[in-house]
Amino acid sequence: MNNLAVLNNIDHKDLKINTARSGAMGDAYMCVPTFPREFRAAQAHYPIVFSKNSNTGEYTPLALLGLEDGENLFLKHDKWDAPYIPLCAEAKPFLIGQGQGDGQDWVIHVDMDSPKLNTESGINLFKEFGGNSDFLDRTCDILGAIHEGISEVKPFTDILEKHKLLEPFAVETTLKNNRKCKFQGFHVINEDRLSELSGDDITSLHASGFLFDIHMQLASLSRFSSLFDRKNNIL
Repeated sequence: MNNLAVLNNIDHKDLKINTARSGAMGDAYMCVPTFPREFRAAQAHYPIVFSKNSNTGEYTPLALLGLEDGENLFLKHDKWDAPYIPLCAEAKPFLIGQGQGDGQDWVIHVDMDSPKLNTESGINLFKEFGGNSDFLDRTCDILGAIHEGISEVKPFTDILEKHKLLEPFAVETTLKNNRKCKFQGFHVINEDRLSELSGDDITSLHASGFLFDIHMQLASLSRFSSLFDRKNNIL
């Protein structure tokens, strides 16, 4: 469980962040949530799949960074080895959540157990007299984009379910050490089913604003070959 605290310039006035990207810095995770408005940028580097919640039946789109739990194949020499970092990864160890006041304002939370944080060295989160640092302002912008983007997820996945476009997905390859690597347990959009939709259904998808995002998710699946290449490169 994360040790979450509401970020503020009193309790955390001396807090600094190490911006290195590595397993030791807490970046060893297989996937992060993404959302339709990020698909265009994410699909150029990461496969996008859907995870189904077994309790609620709801779907969450994910940008894949590895092929097994605890694996991020985009970490190299304490940096992120891709031109684009998914926003939910870039924001860590910060996230946006509801405050406790009557207004239910959204506030920034921080995982105080994150190895990225300390009070000795790194980038300051706050300026000397309490203002946000440039780094924290950038993080606020990222969290705002995440908050807006996540709000689109359910309308998007509801439309996919309405047209029965989601299906279970599995892919398998043999790595250079002759080990079989099979990825399964997630869902993707069924391209054949999409092509069979009626003109009215396609018009409806286009009107929803999500037809482009559907094609971006489909295009992202070609990035599995890059993930397998990255996996081979570390063997």
